[in-house]
Amino acid sequence: MVVAAEDAAKPKEIPMPKAKSKHKTKSRSHGTKAVAARKAAKLNPPTQSAVGRPRTSSQQPGRVESKQARIIAMLRTPGGATIEAMVHATGWQQHSVRGFLAGVVRKRLGLNLISDAGDSGRVYRIDDHPVDAKTNQAA
Repeated sequence: MVVAAEDAAKPKEIPMPKAKSKHKTKSRSHGTKAVAARKAAKLNPPTQSAVGRPRTSSQQPGRVESKQARIIAMLRTPGGATIEAMVHATGWQQHSVRGFLAGVVRKRLGLNLISDAGDSGRVYRIDDHPVDAKTNQAA
């Protein structure tokens, strides 16, 4: 009985396996250089071309016919464009088009976006007068 009392007084240990070491992921040699180059480009954007002259807007790199450029071109037409037309032209969803109109066209680019009720739905167009960011009205 003395042995049973000693066993009861000792806290019982639950055997637990040792924690497994985490597997180290293999670094991708093709990705690290590209990531570093993108970070460096964001931190230090080039202000001059290789010849030493300042860049003009025609020399800016980028896609000529991006989805955003398509929407802006549609909005600059006198007739404007509906949400459905922009969805069809880009393949985006309606909420993505609306977010682009509010976030990029109005806020980031500061363009005067006008919406009118039309026969086939609401028609959006860009008026060429810039918008004051504080008052959200044409300057």
